[in-house]
Amino acid sequence: MAEEKAKYEEIADCIIAEVKKGNLKPGSKIYSEHELSSMFKVSRQTARHAVSVLEQKGIVRRIRGSGTYINGKEPGKAGRAGRTMRIAVMTTYVDEYIFPSMLKEIEGRLSREGYALQIAFTHNTVEKERMILKGFLKEDSVDGIIAEPTKSGLPNPNLDIYRELQRKIPVLFLNSSYPDLESVHVSLNDYLAGKMVTEHLLQCGHHRIAGIFKSDDGQGHKRYAGYVDALMEREMKVKGERIAWIDTCELKEMKEDAARYLRRISGCTACVCYNDEVANYLVGICKEAGIRIPEDLSIVGIDNSDLAGRCEIPLTSAQNPVKDLAGIAAAKMLEMLEGIKEEESVELEPELVIRKSVRILTEPEELRVMSVVETGK
Repeated sequence: MAEEKAKYEEIADCIIAEVKKGNLKPGSKIYSEHELSSMFKVSRQTARHAVSVLEQKGIVRRIRGSGTYINGKEPGKAGRAGRTMRIAVMTTYVDEYIFPSMLKEIEGRLSREGYALQIAFTHNTVEKERMILKGFLKEDSVDGIIAEPTKSGLPNPNLDIYRELQRKIPVLFLNSSYPDLESVHVSLNDYLAGKMVTEHLLQCGHHRIAGIFKSDDGQGHKRYAGYVDALMEREMKVKGERIAWIDTCELKEMKEDAARYLRRISGCTACVCYNDEVANYLVGICKEAGIRIPEDLSIVGIDNSDLAGRCEIPLTSAQNPVKDLAGIAAAKMLEMLEGIKEEESVELEPELVIRKSVRILTEPEELRVMSVVETGK
């Protein structure tokens, strides 16, 4: 007696039969998951599983926000009918700052599911990003892409390639996203991080607070927005002369342009930095200028990277849970490949880690009973 087929197999076989009969032609939109579940009297998850099986066989393709369509080849014909079991991970950098731990976590999660990683990095340049994306399109050798956007604070000329890739495979963004591209992303809540460190300085009695933010990355804009709102909620003026905007190239050249940053922090008792790397550079600039940290200037960073703890003056910083972020990104990519969950972005909340880079000018009650852990470094 033949073994009874699972319901999802029945649905998949029915779609394949319709294609062979010519009732569903290449480019045709197939029934929605809701329609399939109603037609076959099954759950939505079973219908989704059936569509995922068809996708794995190369019979259909999903277009986010549009639907599922019959591919331009017949079932059983030659072509990319299965998975390569390879995921591309494209970041701005690979071997510095928070990226090594993120890549290690992603690799660990995906390898346990049988996937290999294809790693690429853009050096945060749109030219390199475009070259890598064109390679993904031409080679057709990866099942999905986890991408950190390049200069997400600026208009990007590569969105057309991203859209073409999205029509073929899942694309998930890490750390940030492109506002003009419909996409799923996993990131830190950068607005809250900027607001959190600024509020900490305000709670410590600082009223004249400078800021250094990155202009060409979306995270910099959001962290600045948090900084601004924290000041305005205390009815304090946001003074442009206290703000320094830097781009990717200028970040590495902060020491050479020390006079610019010294002008911005002049007359201030504290400074919010875009991240721990910027904060670390600023500590060095201040030391050479004879400005004591935190006696003359308090400095806070964001990300709580290794740099925060190793800095000459250990930095108070907003925790970016990079391992959790990377793990969620890997898990969400697996979900997108299987089509078993709705595609939704995730933003993780930061936590404040207090070290020695902030001078307490006034100590309100809430600071004495703060629940955050003081590292003592």
